[in-house]
Amino acid sequence: QVQLVESGGGFVQAGGSLKLSCAASGSILSINAMGWHRQAPGKQRELVAGVTGDGSVNYADSVKGRFTASRDNAKNTVYLQMNSLKPEDTAAYYCSAAGILSTGVGIVRNFHSWGQGTQVTVSS
Repeated sequence: QVQLVESGGGFVQAGGSLKLSCAASGSILSINAMGWHRQAPGKQRELVAGVTGDGSVNYADSVKGRFTASRDNAKNTVYLQMNSLKPEDTAAYYCSAAGILSTGVGIVRNFHSWGQGTQVTVSS
């Protein structure tokens, strides 16, 4: 009932930049938090950046100073600007959102949804 659609992945050389976007849609009443995670082959999925409703962001140490996450609450969209990309940033990037949705008249429930993922490949 909540769909997240990511865009902006691709192939870039080391030192380059990419910007990811993720738009949430559905019967959303509110979104408490949105975030970006990534998963490289053979590794566990890890948090890259989490954005709260008031815009506060926490970053993984490995991306601090290089990545900037932001969100547009009016559009239910979260962004990830990635600069100074490194080969070790290569991964599938997933957005997530958690909040409250409506499932019927007067009926609400919590949700935690994931996007389908977008591939980022950084060459050396």
